[in-house]
Amino acid sequence: MQHLPIITGEKVVLRPITDADTDRIVAWRNTPSVMQNFIFRQKFTPEMHRDWLATKVAAGRVVQYIIEDKAAGRAVGSVYFRDVDPVNHSAEYGIFIGEESARGKGFGTETARLFTAFGFAQLGLHRISLRLLAGNEPARRSYENAGFAVEGVFRDMVLLDGQYRDVVFMARLAPPQKEK
Repeated sequence: MQHLPIITGEKVVLRPITDADTDRIVAWRNTPSVMQNFIFRQKFTPEMHRDWLATKVAAGRVVQYIIEDKAAGRAVGSVYFRDVDPVNHSAEYGIFIGEESARGKGFGTETARLFTAFGFAQLGLHRISLRLLAGNEPARRSYENAGFAVEGVFRDMVLLDGQYRDVVFMARLAPPQKEK
């Protein structure tokens, strides 16, 4: 596994996840306000997270970071690339702000900009895609502000809480390389 850098922005510091973050991640993922925006809604356990770290993160299929509020010096969420595909230079983006008091402060948008720039420059990605549940307008605006564009809507794609929900697919492509 390559050495991953700490990424610093104006509002956030992004650092690679460690096993010490397990309890925090599990608590956040089981918070109803976080869970409602995930397609995967099973109760999240420490064992599931440690398995994710061992089989996905350690294997390089996932690159996951903790989002810290730079001013407060505290962890507020997580961001990751999953299904990292070295052949097609692509990955799927995911993020959540676990601390309710940290939402709506621009941390997610800055994180999306910083992390996608890192994905293009350091990880050699060409395409970064994401999925979000239709109706999650704050997330959609944040993604658009970070350069993602809607590619399509898959109607009634998932059955959640007894209702079919549309899933919006968005992506961002690496900026064109400047000629030398």
